[in-house]
Amino acid sequence: MDIFKSTESEVRVYSRAFPMVFNRAKNAHIYSEDGQEYLDFLAGAGSLNYGHNNDTLKQALLAYIESDGISQGLDLFTTAKHDFIAAYKKHILDPRELDYKMQFTGPTGTNCVEAALKLARKVKGRDGIISFTNGFHGVSLGAVAATGNKHHRGGAGVPLNSVTFMPYDGYLGEGVDTLAMMDKMLSDNSSGLDLPAAVIVEAVQGEGGLNAASAEWLQGLEKLCKKHDMLLILDDIQAGNGRSGEFFSFEFAGIKPDIVTVSKSLSGYGLPMALVLFKPELDVWGPGEHNGTFRGNNMAFITARTAIETYWKDDAFAKEVQEKTEVLGNGLQAIADKYGSDFYLKGRGLMRGIACPNGELADKVTSLAFEKGLIIETSGPNDEVIKCLMPLTTSKDDLKKGTDILAECFDEVLGTSLSKAS
Repeated sequence: MDIFKSTESEVRVYSRAFPMVFNRAKNAHIYSEDGQEYLDFLAGAGSLNYGHNNDTLKQALLAYIESDGISQGLDLFTTAKHDFIAAYKKHILDPRELDYKMQFTGPTGTNCVEAALKLARKVKGRDGIISFTNGFHGVSLGAVAATGNKHHRGGAGVPLNSVTFMPYDGYLGEGVDTLAMMDKMLSDNSSGLDLPAAVIVEAVQGEGGLNAASAEWLQGLEKLCKKHDMLLILDDIQAGNGRSGEFFSFEFAGIKPDIVTVSKSLSGYGLPMALVLFKPELDVWGPGEHNGTFRGNNMAFITARTAIETYWKDDAFAKEVQEKTEVLGNGLQAIADKYGSDFYLKGRGLMRGIACPNGELADKVTSLAFEKGLIIETSGPNDEVIKCLMPLTTSKDDLKKGTDILAECFDEVLGTSLSKAS
């Protein structure tokens, strides 16, 4: 590992928490060069919803490569792009009565957020954006301006302007209507808040600590946006593609955002791919106003289409995810119940975790978990939430195995802490 430490930038993150050289992986398991096996509850930060090296997706990709299919197409019309668009429309958009145009951006989540913000500003002719406490939308300049985390904002090196932060659902405690506060400020000519172009929000805040908005809050936010002539941008980059138990994380609320950003597990195989969905009347782009060389990753189109046709042609896979959600939730709840009210569950679907009293304790648990063969990360403003983000294809046995390892780690860490305290 010396060459990584001597030559790779200090900006690296995950290799610090999991200092091992990995060389192969399958579904929910990843293996080191020396043959150690790990259960993967990180899944490429949520970019591997269908597991490592999914056989169905892999065979489709290999067949496409063998046929000399287009690999890089810019925004040219290609068969691979045509087939992806058709499958996405047929199996995802049409059944949900979502009438959206599709914009292929550069292949990262932050790039499609940049496109969404630029489009909203262009449509409305206003530069302001409302984002929310603990929101995370990427680390390029426009996206990080809408990101609440002080650490990530500090990396910008320039002032981050034109974004106002409002309290997310539950941020001020139970019983506090954060939308009423937002409505008051938008309605008051003396509040100091200029009318923004759009609001950007996550239905489940992944990096912010697995904070999950209620259906009522999301419905209220949609109404508020319409009342004040603001566009609603739903960032579904991490919580989407089935992670919440439904394909889109906002489906349960019955809302229809003006703009939706999608990436992470969109390709299904960990290949870079990003997409902005928006209502047709918002398509005011001039040619090339937002582009990127790698918006034509045709190999990602192949695996994305295959994933959709394999897992989302009916509701069978969604039902499986919901069943697994119960298995995961039961395992996590048993841990939380054992240690009292300072430990509690957060998140939704297979995007769940345990909130701990502090980040130091959570770090001890996840570090010990790695020693025991489980890769799992933390999130939240103080890294206090132990965050499960395993592939949706993880078996129920592996889900139970993972929560059993976590239970052992909590017992050892808290046992040590209690003995020191006494």
